Amino acid sequence: MAKKTFSSGAGAMLPWLGLALLLLIADQFTKVLILGYYQLGDSTYVSSFFNVVRVHNLGAAFSFLASASGWQRWFFTGIGVLAALFIVWMLKSHAGQKLFAFALSCVLAGALGNVIDRSLHGYVIDFLDFHYAGWHFPAFNVADSAITIGAIGLILDELLRVRNAK
Repeated sequence: MAKKTFSSGAGAMLPWLGLALLLLIADQFTKVLILGYYQLGDSTYVSSFFNVVRVHNLGAAFSFLASASGWQRWFFTGIGVLAALFIVWMLKSHAGQKLFAFALSCVLAGALGNVIDRSLHGYVIDFLDFHYAGWHFPAFNVADSAITIGAIGLILDELLRVRNAK
C-alpha cells in the first residue's frame, strides 16, 4: 500500500491553516483581554517606549477612512473575506513553498482577525502603542502584526525567487 503524502493539494495546506488558526486565536484572545480589562482610551505604561491602550479603529491601516460615514466597515470586511478566500486558494496551490505559505498563513490570520472585529464590533480593536519622545506610532494589534510579518515574508520570498532565477 502506497503512503499518502501531503506535498500538494488540500492536505498539504493543513499545517498552514493550523498556523493561521493559532495566530487567529492569539489575536482574538488578546482582544478579549483588552475588552475585558480596558475601557476605550485607557492606557497602561509598560516602558519608556511602549504602552498597552484600548483604541477602536473604524478604518483600515493607520485609521484610513476612519471618519467615513460607516460604509467602510462593510467595505473592509468584504475585502478581508475576499482576501481570505484568495489566500486559501493560493495555499492549496503553493503549500509546498514553505516561506510563501508561511507568509500567506500570517496574512490570512490577520485578515480574518480584523474581519471578526469589524463584524462583531464595527471596529478593529488595537492595543499595542509604541512611542518615542512624544511621537506615537498608530496603535495596532496581533492581527496587524501577522499581516506585517506575512507581507515581509512575501517580499523576502520574491527576492529569493528572483535571486535563485539568475
